[in-house]
Amino acid sequence: MFLKDHDMTSIVQRIARQALVTFRSPPRVGEEAAKSFLENHSKLKSLMTEVRAADLKLVPRRADDSSPGVPPPLPYHHGAPPVTYMHICETDHFSMGVFLLKSGASIPLHDHPGMHGMLKVMYGKVRISCFDRLERPAGSPQVAPPLPPAQMDALRRSMLRSTGEYTEESGPCVLSPDRDNLHQIDAVDGPTAFMDILAPPYDPDDGRDCHYYKVLTEAEVKNTEQKEKEVWLMEISQPPDFWCGGEPYPGPEVRL
Repeated sequence: MFLKDHDMTSIVQRIARQALVTFRSPPRVGEEAAKSFLENHSKLKSLMTEVRAADLKLVPRRADDSSPGVPPPLPYHHGAPPVTYMHICETDHFSMGVFLLKSGASIPLHDHPGMHGMLKVMYGKVRISCFDRLERPAGSPQVAPPLPPAQMDALRRSMLRSTGEYTEESGPCVLSPDRDNLHQIDAVDGPTAFMDILAPPYDPDDGRDCHYYKVLTEAEVKNTEQKEKEVWLMEISQPPDFWCGGEPYPGPEVRL
């Protein structure tokens, strides 16, 4: 009996190859996606739907498990980090890895400038709140919150698009440069882990640095399909109670 190539190749390897094909020539910001990109993106999403913790040799952790990791040398960081990251692979076109959140931990509201992304829970449960940046139209009635002039430049008019909970049985959470690009991720009811693809990877030298935000105000906006919330976000420094350590990835090797 002969096995087909995809039967002998780990699903992690197949996901990485499909990510490379998908994001080698992505649409530019504001540009309509070509049919080939949409087809490849759909294939990637299908593969991400299939992957499970066992495929990455991840063992779900209990709330009292301590996870290894090396926090950065800042005076207010004590003990194990609330979030750790397992690096799987990275190219110029995408990065892939696993984030592990301790019970009660959060990845604060942050953006992905000009980037696509796909997130799939491996175990546990996460709550994801997704936002979009909005351009303020001329004559907009929405008034910015009263702040000192020095802080006004840090304001961002945005829309809370959705808040949902995801488990290993859920499909991937998808973001694009134009949709659901800002999000906050909270561990719910215990430790959790999710596989993460970002395309292209963060690169401060190329204008793709990570920025953090906090929500200032909300005003309900009625949409034909659902109620969404218009909000003001303020760009802030990385919150002092959040930092990310690293730990080894135990799963199948990826070759590209």
